[in-house]
Amino acid sequence: MKTIQDASSAGDIVGLCDALGVSRASYYRWLRPRHGAHRARTVPRALREAERTEVLRVLHEERFVDKSPAQVVATLLDEDRYLCSERTMYRLLDDASEVRERRDQLRHPSYVAPELLAERPNQPWSWDITKLPGPAKWSYFNLYVILDIFSRFVVGWMVAERESATLAEKLIAQTCQRQNIQQGQLTIHADRGSSMTSKQVAHLLADLGVTKTHSRPHVSNDNPFSEAHFKTVKYMPSFPQRFGCIQDARAFLTTFFAYYNTEHRHSGIAMMTPHQVHYGLAPEVVSQRSQVMSAAYQQHPERFVRGLPTVRAAPTKVWINPPLQPREGAPPTQKS
Repeated sequence: MKTIQDASSAGDIVGLCDALGVSRASYYRWLRPRHGAHRARTVPRALREAERTEVLRVLHEERFVDKSPAQVVATLLDEDRYLCSERTMYRLLDDASEVRERRDQLRHPSYVAPELLAERPNQPWSWDITKLPGPAKWSYFNLYVILDIFSRFVVGWMVAERESATLAEKLIAQTCQRQNIQQGQLTIHADRGSSMTSKQVAHLLADLGVTKTHSRPHVSNDNPFSEAHFKTVKYMPSFPQRFGCIQDARAFLTTFFAYYNTEHRHSGIAMMTPHQVHYGLAPEVVSQRSQVMSAAYQQHPERFVRGLPTVRAAPTKVWINPPLQPREGAPPTQKS
């Protein structure tokens, strides 16, 4: 079969175009050089090949193999030499696949954020350990606190001389017994401290039928309820600068936790006390507050410009890391 070049020389262009099913205009267009075709540009200021080779040779010298291009340029200037700019050296090294992080970097796996939902008390608990200042500098006591995230009720606490998985195991077991936790009822969330991730605690939780979850590594806000609670403890006006002994710490915290559970009005639970929410008294509190506000409205309606006020109820759902809501029109995402 004749090629296009043969057809051009033989004058059989028409027959060949008919056989191929193309127009003669296409044939002549193929013969012409394409407009806009990429042509290598020669930049007058670009380094010549010999100069590029010389720059790479200098960069490969023993004295420069562990130096950055900025240091190489500075060193050469001090020697009354200039080969090219620092940026050009980087480009040449990149073309030679010689630009990379010198040190091996640790690649962390992708961790999924823990998502915990509480719809009633004694579903998820959060626990953590914090330091309390002791009688002397660099001396501390360890405060263990277990918090119900739905009601913010402190279900268990302990002050000890040291941080210990054995003590944590004992506290969790006693607290579960006191709260009458059944198999499969509870999830306990904690960060990745040594006591929290210990095998002793893991085995205990497995025996009790309790699910355990942990914060992601290097993420400081995956255990927000315990962290916020510790701030409440330490920002109390009566919190001392130092505790004289462990008995002082226990006496102070006995009084504090009694106050916190039964008197402290928590903004996260509609200014109710943890005791009221934990033991199902919240509806009665809301009803009583509504009656008071209704009576106040009936007496002076002009003072309520927006009409009868609504009393805020305690939340019915409490999350640690609620699921992200997809934007309208965005495709659904899948968890890794």
